[in-house]
Amino acid sequence: MTVWLLRHGMTADNARGRYQGRRDTPLSPEGVRALRPADFSPATVYVSPLCRAVQTAQILFPAAALVTVGDLAEMDFGDFDGKTADEMAGDPAYRAWVEQGCSTRCPNGETRAEFCGRSCRAFAALVERAAAEGRESLVIVAHGGTLRAVMERFSEPQFAFFALPTPFGGGYVLEYNAALWQRERKLRLLRAVSREGESAAC
Repeated sequence: MTVWLLRHGMTADNARGRYQGRRDTPLSPEGVRALRPADFSPATVYVSPLCRAVQTAQILFPAAALVTVGDLAEMDFGDFDGKTADEMAGDPAYRAWVEQGCSTRCPNGETRAEFCGRSCRAFAALVERAAAEGRESLVIVAHGGTLRAVMERFSEPQFAFFALPTPFGGGYVLEYNAALWQRERKLRLLRAVSREGESAAC
């Protein structure tokens, strides 16, 4: 089984460098123009409920049925959501969070461990269901943080959370092997994909 793990297209918040967790921001006009339909057509695509992911899935896979999965949503940045790093430079809570490697709880938000835990549980459940049903592919459209959490936990080779590129409208293609999954809970990385759908070396 082939697993496609893709990020949404660009939004205005992305272009402005704003934290964009649970803010339900749409794709920007530039983000829409940068996307085009994929060269394959899955029957079903699993998506974050946030509109930027749903819009991206609709453009990439116009014929697919979209199934929203709440736990694929981006990390909840709480009070930091919608702000830039420059805007929060004088905020002691933000400085403390950054100094702790962005791992502690965002005020009124999540810790990175909580976010990664829910994202990875949701992803693993989708993989296991698709494998049990004998599907040839599993397609997921979510967020940069979701990609980082999943790849850090499940990819072979493994990637550090902040070291992984997460291109807009692109992502990673992985291969499910039953023996490897059962033994190590890992998926073999096949390749990266760009927002134009072209293959790229990792």
